[in-house]
Amino acid sequence: MNYRKLGKTGFNISELSLGTWQVGGKWGDPFSHDNADKILNKAIDSGINFIDTADVYNDGDSEKAVGRLLRKRTEGVYVATKCGRQLNPHVSEAYQPEALRKFVHDSLKRMQMET
Repeated sequence: MNYRKLGKTGFNISELSLGTWQVGGKWGDPFSHDNADKILNKAIDSGINFIDTADVYNDGDSEKAVGRLLRKRTEGVYVATKCGRQLNPHVSEAYQPEALRKFVHDSLKRMQMET
């Protein structure tokens, strides 16, 4: 696996990342922790250390699966999550700093992670 420095952070990020939309499972199918663990473990075992997720992937189950698995692993893995799709109403005026802070807080809570 090849890695690159992320800007001035000093973080060495794998050139490949894992998008975890599929970790949440197929639409309408029950969520499978075994399947999620299999996908995430294979990626990390292959050297991927950057995982992309979102609060809306299977209504947060993807974030929960990522957090649950990473608490069991010792490798340094970086996580990026997207947020804001759960705004109701979904209008641009609702994207305020306090809403963003809540999205971040909720994602960290689902993943049981700290920054």
